[in-house]
Amino acid sequence: MEFMPLIPLGDENENADDDKLPDELALLPLRNTVLFPGVVLPITVGRDKSIKAVNDAYKADKMIGVVAQKDSNVEEPAITDLSEVGTVAKIVKLIKMPDGGTTVIIQGRKRFKIDEITTEEPYFKIKYTLLKDEPSSNEEEFEAYISSIKDLAGQIIALSPNIPSEASMILKNIENANFLIHFVSSNLNSDLMEKQQLLETNNLHTRAELLLKLLQTELQLAELKNKITNKTKADLDKQQRDYFLQQQMKSIKEELGGDTNDREIREMQRKAELKKWPQAVKEAFTKGIEKLERMHPSTPDYSVVYNHLDLMLDLPWGEYTDDIYDLKKAKKILDHDHYGMDKIKERILEYLAVLKLKGDMKSPILCFVGPPGIGKTSLGRSIANAIGRKYVRLSLGGLHDESEIRGHRKTYIGAMPGRIVQSIRKIKSSNPVMILDEIDKIGSDFRGDPGSALLEVLDPEQNNTFYDNYLELEYDLSKVLFIATANNINNIHPALRDRLEIIDLSGYSIEEKVEISKRHLIPKQKDGHGLKDVKFSFNKAAIEKVIQDYTRESGVRELDRQFAAIMRSIAKNVALEEDVPSIITDEKVEQVLGKTRYSNEMYKAGNPAGVAVGLAWTYVGGDILLIETSLSEGKGELKLTGNLGNVMKESAATALSYLQAHAKEYKIDPKLFSTKSIHIHVPEGAVPKDGPSAGITMVTALTSAFTGRKVKNYLAMTGEITLRGQVLPVGGIKEKILAAKRAGIKEIVLCWQNEKDVKDINPEYIKGVKFHYVKEVNQVLETALLKR
Repeated sequence: MEFMPLIPLGDENENADDDKLPDELALLPLRNTVLFPGVVLPITVGRDKSIKAVNDAYKADKMIGVVAQKDSNVEEPAITDLSEVGTVAKIVKLIKMPDGGTTVIIQGRKRFKIDEITTEEPYFKIKYTLLKDEPSSNEEEFEAYISSIKDLAGQIIALSPNIPSEASMILKNIENANFLIHFVSSNLNSDLMEKQQLLETNNLHTRAELLLKLLQTELQLAELKNKITNKTKADLDKQQRDYFLQQQMKSIKEELGGDTNDREIREMQRKAELKKWPQAVKEAFTKGIEKLERMHPSTPDYSVVYNHLDLMLDLPWGEYTDDIYDLKKAKKILDHDHYGMDKIKERILEYLAVLKLKGDMKSPILCFVGPPGIGKTSLGRSIANAIGRKYVRLSLGGLHDESEIRGHRKTYIGAMPGRIVQSIRKIKSSNPVMILDEIDKIGSDFRGDPGSALLEVLDPEQNNTFYDNYLELEYDLSKVLFIATANNINNIHPALRDRLEIIDLSGYSIEEKVEISKRHLIPKQKDGHGLKDVKFSFNKAAIEKVIQDYTRESGVRELDRQFAAIMRSIAKNVALEEDVPSIITDEKVEQVLGKTRYSNEMYKAGNPAGVAVGLAWTYVGGDILLIETSLSEGKGELKLTGNLGNVMKESAATALSYLQAHAKEYKIDPKLFSTKSIHIHVPEGAVPKDGPSAGITMVTALTSAFTGRKVKNYLAMTGEITLRGQVLPVGGIKEKILAAKRAGIKEIVLCWQNEKDVKDINPEYIKGVKFHYVKEVNQVLETALLKR
C-alpha cells in the first residue's frame, strides 16, 4: 500500500450538496491517480489547460470533474485518452507554487459518467450523469468482506515499515463501509487500470470482492519483500553493512531466478539481433549474456565478460565495403597520387581485374620492399582510394610482444585484443586495406616472436580462421588486402617472407624526382607554408640543383625537407613585404640552402693507380664506394681498413689470391707479393660496409696498384668473383645504377647475368650510361684499366 495523507470524510460528505452540482463540469485529467469519493488528495497541476480549468472552477463554484488518463505518457490527452468514469471533486484549497506550478487539494464527492463534451478549448467541459452505488444483496457476506478488507490492510501496514502507524488507527476508526472501500482503494499499490475498474464498479458487493483480491496479491508481495529483507539481514555482519543494497539485490535476483532487466544488457541484446554473425559466435554471445545476467556489476569478472561481449558487438562480422571495379578510374587515381611505380600499379590493376571477373578471391599478401622515402606507405592509402576500401595502418617497427598480434588472454588484468582485431574494430569493415608498416623491423625477445605470430595472419590459406586470444573466436581475415612494407627483405623471418608476394621498389632517378617535385612536393610545401596564393615557380635547373647538390637518397624525403627550407625563406620575404622572385633559379637555391653538400668532382677527377670506383647497395638505396689500394715495403701481409664486414674481407682475400695465381698473365712480378705490404682502404671508416658486390672492384684496384695502370675516369663496377676468375651476379642493380647516374658515372661494368635487371629500368633514366657485361675477370681488367 501507498499511504498518503488522505482525509476520511464520511458518507454524509459524499451526499452533501448533490442538488447544488452544476450542469456542466470542467475536466481535470490525472496521469497516475484515481480519485475516489470521500477522500482528499493533494494534486500538483502543471499543464496549461489543467491550470486554466482549476483556476476557473475555483473562481466559480469550486466543483470540477476528475478523470484518470488511460496512458500516463500522453502529454496533451484527447477525450479518447480519458476514462469515461470519474469523480466529481470540490477544490478545497488552491496554492500557487514558487516554480510557477499550482497545487490543489481536492475532495472527492460522487462518481459520474461522461455523457457529452460541450467544450474542448481552452479545456474540456462535459455534461455528465451521476452514478449511484448498488447495495449488496447479501449483507452478512458483505460485512465479512469489509472485515477481511480491514484485516488484510492492517497486515500490509504492519509488514510495510514505510507506512506510518497512524494508518492503522485511521482504518479502525472508519465505520462507513463504502468509504472504507474507497479509502483502501486509494492507497492500493496497484495498477492504475485496476483502480479505475474499482471506481467503475457500481455494485458494492462486487467492488468489495475485487478489492479483496487485489489486497491479497499485495499482501503476498509484502510478505515476499519482508522475507527477502530478513534473509539479507541474516547474511550481514559488521564488514558487510556497506553492501546492504547489493546483498538485497542479490537476494531479489535469487528469488526471481536471475532476471535483472538491466538496461545495458537489453541494449546489447538489441544490437545482437541486428548482427549477421556465424552460428558459433552467436552461441558464444548468448552464453556470455546469460553469464552476465547472473553476475552482479560489482563483481570483478563482470567487466571482463562485459568488455568481451562489447568487442563481439563492435566487430564487423561479415560487413564489407563494396569494391570499385572501374579499372580506368583506379589507374587514374594511382597515377595522380604517385609518379612512376608502374610495376605496383600493374599488380593492383591485375588484382582488381580478377576480382571483377570472379567476384571473390583470397586477397594476396603484397610486400613493398624498397628504401625509405619512396612512398611505400602512402601508396597503400592510394590503393584503398582506388578500390573504394577503408584504410588502416599498423606500425610494426620495434614490436616485440607476440600478444600485440594475437591478443592477451582475457583473464589477465589489462588484457586487450591484438592489434589486428583492434584495427578491424576501429575501421568497422572486414575487408579494409591494411598496411603492415616496417615488417622487417619486428623485434624478438623473451616475450615472444611477433614475426611468427604473423604467419597465421598473412597466410591466405589460414587467415580465414584467425584466432585471437582475447576474442577466443575465429575471425575471417581472408578478405583483408594486406600490404606489408620493408626496407630490407633479408631481415624478414624466412617463413614469413615465404607467404609474401615481394614487389621491389627501387629508388627514383633524377628525372623521376624532377617530376615528383613538380607534381607533389612543391605544391604540398606551398600549401603547408601559406604560399598558395603567392605566384612563383621553380625552373628545371633549380629543381635539379636541389636534387643533385643537396640530397643523396633513393627516396624523396630529404628532398621534401629541402623544398620546405626554401618555402620558409620565401614565406619570410612575403611576411616582411619584400620582393619574391617569380622564378626560383639555381642561384636562389644556393642562396637559401648554402653551399652544396655533395659533389661529383671526386669521381670526375683522375684518380691515381690503385683506386677503383665500386657500387654498393644500402637500405636507403644505392651508393658509390671508392676502394683505395697502396703498396709499401713489407713482407706481403694484407691490411684491410674502413669498417669492412666479413664478406668484403673475404672478397679482398679472394681478389689477392686470384691475382697471385695469375701474376704472369698480367705481367706482375710474383716477388712483389712477398716483398710488398698491401693496404686496402674503403673511405668513410665510420660507416659499416658489407655485402657480396665488391669482388671485381677489389681485384681491379689491386691490379691497378701492382701494374701502375690507372682505372678509367667516370667508370664504376659491381660484381663478385671466384678464385677461378669468374664474375658472379649481384643484387640491387637498379639502385646502384641510379646512384651511379646521379654521381655522373658514364660507364658501368656488370656481370652478364645482370643484363636482365638493366632492361627493367626505363631507358630514359639511364640515357648516356654505357654498360659492359662481363663473364671473367680478364674482361673486367681489359675494360677498366687504361693502357700504359
